[in-house]
Amino acid sequence: MQTPFSLRIFVADGDPDGLRIVEKSNWIGKALVFPRALLPQVKARPELAQTGVYLLLGPRPDGEGDMLYVGEGDPIGPRLQSHYAQKDFWTRAIGFTTTTAGQLNKAHVQFLESRLIALARAAKRLPLDNANQPAEPTLSEADRADIQVFLGHMLGMLPVLGVHAFEQPPQAPVGKAAVRVFTCKGKGVSATGYDATQGFVVLAGSQAVSAVTPSFTQMAGANELRADLLKNGVLVAEGEALRFTQDYVFSAPSAASDMVLGGCTNGRTSWKDAQGRTLKEVQAAEAELPT
Repeated sequence: MQTPFSLRIFVADGDPDGLRIVEKSNWIGKALVFPRALLPQVKARPELAQTGVYLLLGPRPDGEGDMLYVGEGDPIGPRLQSHYAQKDFWTRAIGFTTTTAGQLNKAHVQFLESRLIALARAAKRLPLDNANQPAEPTLSEADRADIQVFLGHMLGMLPVLGVHAFEQPPQAPVGKAAVRVFTCKGKGVSATGYDATQGFVVLAGSQAVSAVTPSFTQMAGANELRADLLKNGVLVAEGEALRFTQDYVFSAPSAASDMVLGGCTNGRTSWKDAQGRTLKEVQAAEAELPT
């Protein structure tokens, strides 16, 4: 069961697109969120003189969508200044430190960096600019437990800040049978999935077509996502079709059915439940609205 929480967002310079300091209820950490252009002004902040972990996000150079870099620093300020001079892709940064200096050490942030990179690679939602997977440092049992709690708070607040790179497909409340499963069929393939708060989840074992339509090739974002899914092994060839090797979250039902059927589709009518009702009809009935 998810635990409710609140965030306090302080707009430090009065500009909603400028520096924001974000704190979470019942947590010792804080996040600094700011655009790259503000680093010369932000670098003097006391938070950046602390040990911490940070994310850099910006457009991928080979097409639409974002890419991600995860790093750590002791302190993080000099690391961000180095990336300001040497890394071109990023346009915004999120740094995580603590409300009181000294509560994180080098081993703590190395652990956070390693886990975040591993989670992003497992989720396969954004390409990573990190070349290697750093090893987890040796931590005492107590330190590991504490820093796992810190990581859990970070992962809980990142989607609220617009970062979904680490999200795994949501678990059904009591197994997959507890959610309403929909099926998308056509062109000799069949896929199953369900609607969730994160997006539309296509379940492992689902099929997708191996050949796409001309209209699909004109959708740059879908084409790039398909290439990423093939490269990362989320989609693999199996006979004359492709197979999903893991549950995968798409941004919307149409994005999921586009990938399954290899064309431009309407996901709200392409996905149907066991009674043959479309997702649109089911949602309209649940909202007690006419279709």
